[in-house]
Amino acid sequence: MTEISKLTELRKLMQSMERTLGLEQLSPVERDIYYAAEELSKADQEVRTFGLIEHTLVQSVSRPTFFRALKSLVQKGYLSQSGNANRGRYIVHAPR
Repeated sequence: MTEISKLTELRKLMQSMERTLGLEQLSPVERDIYYAAEELSKADQEVRTFGLIEHTLVQSVSRPTFFRALKSLVQKGYLSQSGNANRGRYIVHAPR
Protein backbone atom coordinates (compact mmCIF):
# COMPACT_ATOMS: atom_id res chain seq x y z
CA MET A 1 0.00 0.00 0.00
CA THR A 2 1.42 3.38 -0.99
CA GLU A 3 1.60 6.34 1.36
CA ILE A 4 -1.18 8.13 -0.49
CA SER A 5 -3.35 5.02 -0.27
CA LYS A 6 -2.84 4.92 3.49
CA LEU A 7 -3.68 8.60 3.74
CA THR A 8 -6.81 8.04 1.63
CA GLU A 9 -7.97 5.27 3.96
CA LEU A 10 -7.34 7.46 7.03
CA ARG A 11 -9.31 10.31 5.45
CA LYS A 12 -12.24 8.02 4.66
CA LEU A 13 -12.21 6.70 8.22
CA MET A 14 -12.14 10.22 9.61
CA GLN A 15 -15.06 11.30 7.41
CA SER A 16 -17.04 8.28 8.56
CA MET A 17 -16.36 9.09 12.22
CA GLU A 18 -17.29 12.75 11.69
CA ARG A 19 -20.57 11.66 10.08
CA THR A 20 -21.30 9.32 12.99
CA LEU A 21 -20.69 12.12 15.50
CA GLY A 22 -22.63 14.68 13.46
CA LEU A 23 -19.58 16.84 12.82
CA GLU A 24 -19.90 16.81 9.02
CA GLN A 25 -22.21 19.83 9.24
CA LEU A 26 -19.33 21.95 10.56
CA SER A 27 -17.02 23.82 8.24
CA PRO A 28 -13.40 22.62 8.10
CA VAL A 29 -12.30 25.59 10.25
CA GLU A 30 -15.06 24.92 12.79
CA ARG A 31 -14.02 21.26 12.98
CA ASP A 32 -10.38 22.18 13.50
CA ILE A 33 -11.25 24.63 16.27
CA TYR A 34 -13.54 22.04 17.88
CA TYR A 35 -10.82 19.37 17.71
CA ALA A 36 -8.28 21.80 19.20
CA ALA A 37 -10.72 22.77 21.97
CA GLU A 38 -11.40 19.12 22.78
CA GLU A 39 -7.67 18.39 23.01
CA LEU A 40 -6.96 21.44 25.17
CA SER A 41 -9.91 20.71 27.47
CA LYS A 42 -8.27 17.46 28.59
CA ALA A 43 -5.78 19.44 30.67
CA ASP A 44 -8.37 21.84 32.11
CA GLN A 45 -12.14 22.16 32.12
CA GLU A 46 -11.98 25.50 30.34
CA VAL A 47 -10.36 26.36 27.04
CA ARG A 48 -8.87 29.81 26.55
CA THR A 49 -9.12 31.67 23.27
CA PHE A 50 -5.37 32.27 23.29
CA GLY A 51 -4.71 28.53 23.55
CA LEU A 52 -7.01 27.84 20.64
CA ILE A 53 -5.44 30.49 18.41
CA GLU A 54 -1.98 29.04 19.10
CA HIS A 55 -3.01 25.41 18.52
CA THR A 56 -1.33 23.63 15.59
CA LEU A 57 -4.64 22.85 13.90
CA VAL A 58 -5.69 26.50 13.63
CA GLN A 59 -2.43 28.45 13.44
CA SER A 60 -2.90 29.15 9.74
CA VAL A 61 -6.47 30.45 10.13
CA SER A 62 -6.88 34.22 9.94
CA ARG A 63 -8.13 35.98 13.07
CA PRO A 64 -11.44 37.13 11.53
CA THR A 65 -12.18 33.61 10.25
CA PHE A 66 -11.18 32.12 13.61
CA PHE A 67 -13.53 34.38 15.57
CA ARG A 68 -16.43 33.87 13.13
CA ALA A 69 -16.01 30.09 13.44
CA LEU A 70 -15.70 30.31 17.24
CA LYS A 71 -18.92 32.34 17.43
CA SER A 72 -20.63 29.80 15.19
CA LEU A 73 -19.52 26.90 17.42
CA VAL A 74 -21.02 28.70 20.43
CA GLN A 75 -24.28 29.33 18.55
CA LYS A 76 -24.45 25.67 17.51
CA GLY A 77 -23.85 24.49 21.10
CA TYR A 78 -20.46 22.82 20.63
CA LEU A 79 -18.83 25.39 22.93
CA SER A 80 -20.23 27.73 25.56
CA GLN A 81 -18.72 30.68 27.35
CA SER A 82 -17.54 29.83 30.83
CA GLY A 83 -19.39 31.38 33.72
CA ASN A 84 -16.11 31.69 35.64
CA ALA A 85 -14.73 34.48 33.47
CA ASN A 86 -16.17 37.35 31.54
CA ARG A 87 -14.51 36.57 28.18
CA GLY A 88 -12.11 34.30 26.39
CA ARG A 89 -12.89 31.05 28.21
CA TYR A 90 -15.04 28.26 26.83
CA ILE A 91 -16.45 24.90 27.88
CA VAL A 92 -16.42 22.08 25.31
CA HIS A 93 -19.63 20.09 24.85
CA ALA A 94 -20.02 16.67 23.27
CA PRO A 95 -21.45 16.60 19.76
CA ARG A 96 -25.23 16.17 19.63
